[in-house]
Amino acid sequence: MPDEPSDASLIACAAAGDRQAFDMLAGRYGLRLRRAAMRVLDDAAAAEDVAQDTLLRAWTKAPSYRPEQASVGAWLHRIAVNAAIDRLRAARPSAEIPVDLADAGPTAELALAGRQRHALLRHAIASLPDRQRTAITLTYGEGWSGKRTAQALSVSARALEGLLHRSRKTLRAYLEDKGA
Repeated sequence: MPDEPSDASLIACAAAGDRQAFDMLAGRYGLRLRRAAMRVLDDAAAAEDVAQDTLLRAWTKAPSYRPEQASVGAWLHRIAVNAAIDRLRAARPSAEIPVDLADAGPTAELALAGRQRHALLRHAIASLPDRQRTAITLTYGEGWSGKRTAQALSVSARALEGLLHRSRKTLRAYLEDKGA
């Protein structure tokens, strides 16, 4: 809608204490923040908590937002991804990979194999260094462009390419080692 205020004007108003402006931003980005957290955490309840925490942090940090460094959306996503990573650090995954057993239907074996591969990949991604995991998650999980991901990570496009290359190489080696 043409009458809708821009993200930049909303964050400026929020920085001045305008709760209604911030609520509009929360409405625009809440679902995206939950999805970004879900990609990192793979836990809906934890992703909801992270999204709420992100909005709380953004409200308190709105005066420190710098539009020349990142768009409002990239800034919010960076807060969300960092909060999700912090949550992962607090509860490192166990070495065991949980496998949800399928029912005895005719495709149970295929479904089980697919879930095992998916769980193995999630475990492999979770074991990546934080910056590599974030780069993979934003680029492939969220479908962000390289430019947007690089901006969110505060790195150059070339540095992002290096992060993604190392991530894919590590994941490939991990999966080959596990026979997947």
